[in-house]
Amino acid sequence: MTEHETGGSPAAPPHELLLESEDITSFLDGLTAVIAQALSTGGDEVWCAVTLLRPKRSSTVASSSPAAEALDEIQYHYGDGPCLTACREHRLVHVADTRSDPRWPEYGRAAAANGIRSALGVPLELAGEAAAALDVYADRPHKFDPATIEVIQREVASASSALRLAVRMEKHRDTEADLKAAMASRTAIDLAVGIVMGQNRCSQEQAFDILRAASSHRNVKLRYLAAELVPTVGQGPAATHFDQ
Repeated sequence: MTEHETGGSPAAPPHELLLESEDITSFLDGLTAVIAQALSTGGDEVWCAVTLLRPKRSSTVASSSPAAEALDEIQYHYGDGPCLTACREHRLVHVADTRSDPRWPEYGRAAAANGIRSALGVPLELAGEAAAALDVYADRPHKFDPATIEVIQREVASASSALRLAVRMEKHRDTEADLKAAMASRTAIDLAVGIVMGQNRCSQEQAFDILRAASSHRNVKLRYLAAELVPTVGQGPAATHFDQ
């Protein structure tokens, strides 16, 4: 967003926010805060949140303030509204005035009673990862003119790209952690088999059978049993090349 369009300093690009964030939640919290601050001009107040649509329920996964979360709850209570529609139908939804928009009369009356006079639902492009939308609320009717809406859509498109990258990075970290855990377990089991071979002067297959029988008898997973056994003979915790 430019200074002219927001009335303040330019907002940090979403990819910069991503680099500065510890995780996806903090990235989205930062994004909603930046957009809300940039749009809160001329005495008007704007609140932002991100709605995630799940099969059985919807939830707010990030917000610019607790007030934004409370505003989302109005839609969840009625089961419909601009942002939920944006999620479900994957399209921009604009409410110029909650008091006169005929699409969701109950929601409109409740929103107006809570100080919301205009709203936007802007879908996030997550390429099948999930259904989500940016929810933008304002205390003045007709707050969002075509130029402002276009700017918000550009910000959301850029944020969607950053969010898809963040999701992929998160999956990569999870995969790496799973691989590390698997390798550590495998190393501990191999060391435990060697210990049992030395103690019982038996083959590798026989040693593994002994461990497996002990695991079954104690109702303890084999990797946990191995992790207990290895340090007892003075060799310390098992290590892998991931720990170097």
